Amino acid sequence: MEYTIEIPTKDEEDLIDDELMIYNIRQVPPTQDVPFEKICRCAKDEDGNVIGGVLACSVMWHVLSIESVWVSEEYRGMGFASELLDEVEEHARGMGCHLAYLDTFDFQAKGFYEKQGYRVFGELNGMPKGRVRYYMCKEL
Repeated sequence: MEYTIEIPTKDEEDLIDDELMIYNIRQVPPTQDVPFEKICRCAKDEDGNVIGGVLACSVMWHVLSIESVWVSEEYRGMGFASELLDEVEEHARGMGCHLAYLDTFDFQAKGFYEKQGYRVFGELNGMPKGRVRYYMCKEL
């Protein structure tokens, strides 16, 4: 059989994603009605400026995926990240989520997440070179 390897178009990328999703759902059907339901929160100052936030999603099987946690440098150490993360986790629990996972780098917030009850379940050394990326999870 002859074939070519090419850079996919946006439509072809979507097809690849969709086909993998179809396969996954056939193997393990979702346990939630909406396969990917966003759970995002942000903190704002008195002028309405965003000073921090958490971007997360309940994924397929009632598992919370924490995508981003950020607090403006001038507000770090004041408890905003903890409060935002607690709010997202509490909402996820209410939706039936039983597990949360995230990743962080050695130059980011591993210690912070450990204080929040997350534990390392994997490490990727050399990403970027000379650094470590940690994969962490927490029972909700």
